[in-house]
Amino acid sequence: MKRIDLRLFTITTAAAVMFSLSLSAQAQDASSLFKSKCAGCHGADGTGSAMGKKMGAHDFTTADVQGMTDAQLTDIITNGKNKMPKYGSLPPDQIKGLVAYIRTLKK
Repeated sequence: MKRIDLRLFTITTAAAVMFSLSLSAQAQDASSLFKSKCAGCHGADGTGSAMGKKMGAHDFTTADVQGMTDAQLTDIITNGKNKMPKYGSLPPDQIKGLVAYIRTLKK
């Protein structure tokens, strides 16, 4: 009986480590994606670059943006808005990651 428990523990531990690494990799991917696709206008910290502010890019740290639903942010990323281009060609999991990353930028 102890062997079964040990194997189950080993399998469970390995699965937990892999899941944790996967979440960490997803967070890193979202951060990298934000830097490559969004930071040019929205700034590395989400408050807006000089160029972005001139074009009307939103400050992601504000209550207005943070108060948007995930569905609203997903729609804006997917379809664009005003001068922001659409990023609907990104896989849905990457768009979801960007929304989650934007949530980390609140004041």
